[in-house]
Amino acid sequence: MLSIDKSEKLHGVCYDIRGPVLEHANRLEEEGHRVLKLNIGNPAPFGFDAPDEIILDVIYNLRNAQGYCESHGLFAARKSIMQECQQLQVPGVEIDDIYLGNGVSELITMSMQALLNNGDEILVPSPDYPLWTAAVNLGGGNPVHYRCDEQAEWFPDIDDIKSKITDRTRGIVVINPNNPTGAVYSQELLEQIVELARQHNLIIFADEIYSKILYDDTEFVPMGRLAQDVVCVSFNGLSKSYRLAGFRSGWMIISGAKQRAKGFVEGINMLSSMRLCANVPSMFAIQTALGGYQSINELILPGGRLREQRDMAWQRITEIPGVSCVKPKGALYLFPKIDLDRHKIHNDQQMVLDFLIQERILLVEGTAFNWNEPDHFRIVFLPRADEIDDAITRFGEFLERYQQ
Repeated sequence: MLSIDKSEKLHGVCYDIRGPVLEHANRLEEEGHRVLKLNIGNPAPFGFDAPDEIILDVIYNLRNAQGYCESHGLFAARKSIMQECQQLQVPGVEIDDIYLGNGVSELITMSMQALLNNGDEILVPSPDYPLWTAAVNLGGGNPVHYRCDEQAEWFPDIDDIKSKITDRTRGIVVINPNNPTGAVYSQELLEQIVELARQHNLIIFADEIYSKILYDDTEFVPMGRLAQDVVCVSFNGLSKSYRLAGFRSGWMIISGAKQRAKGFVEGINMLSSMRLCANVPSMFAIQTALGGYQSINELILPGGRLREQRDMAWQRITEIPGVSCVKPKGALYLFPKIDLDRHKIHNDQQMVLDFLIQERILLVEGTAFNWNEPDHFRIVFLPRADEIDDAITRFGEFLERYQQ
């Protein structure tokens, strides 16, 4: 009997953050074991609650959210995003340039489907947030990974980007603040990327979901502010800064040289209409979130919980012999490097699986982020200080005795 196989469009599509190691973790939980999940930036399980004001506004408006809304999203929510663009000095954004989605993830996939023909190329950072690579593959394109330089605080290597632009290149992905490295890019670096997009007629896809999670007085510069004469597609949402990951409420903004992207925008409109609309109840959270007190600020300033956990986790991870780490300036993650001369790691996925089995702690291997060497891993610093301290201590002890 013939087996039923998956679509060929899914070859090369992977998302190992929720891959086979997580499946093993889920089996352990089903058997009654407690697993500390440091694999994903999910604030709520670690006690990071959204502001009550946002939740109450959603509850109050539930009766008004029973039907479909306009495919772009609720007008009031998009108006508040437009006003934030004005505050961020991103010019020329109008209501119809804003699309609400079921999280940024849906909108990333939608943007790739609307743009790519088979064989088209998109420049994607390495390491990356792997959904970008998967979405390019799913759209029929080829992800071409450009190098981010760990020795330069994980900034993109401009010369490497230049060397990988071809006549099939359609766009470049910029993740800032960066997942998984925590890098926050300077205006000078962003302007160099804009210049490359200008010279080669590329669309810039700016993933800015961590734009409000910044440490050490670091400044975030929105790409849309700089990319005024090229097409810029920016992404943001409620999942991280407002601790509402489960609401799946994100948005996409098309700015810059919009007149050159009429066909692309037509494709976005078609795909937006095909899914009818995004989750309407969560749209009622957007205006309140953007217009109210920004509670993320008290978490990232000195004395704030995220700032303190970042500092402690970075200090503890760099105390492990043979492990180094660039201190993150933003986001929720560390991306440490293992000295392979000291620790003979040949398969980083096997390493994190073995650590899970032995210690009931779930990490993500660096190769899951399209990094070529088995010498990195990502760890979330969302747990409280004592819990993350214990997890890092146990990883250090594991690493010292571990042999492949």
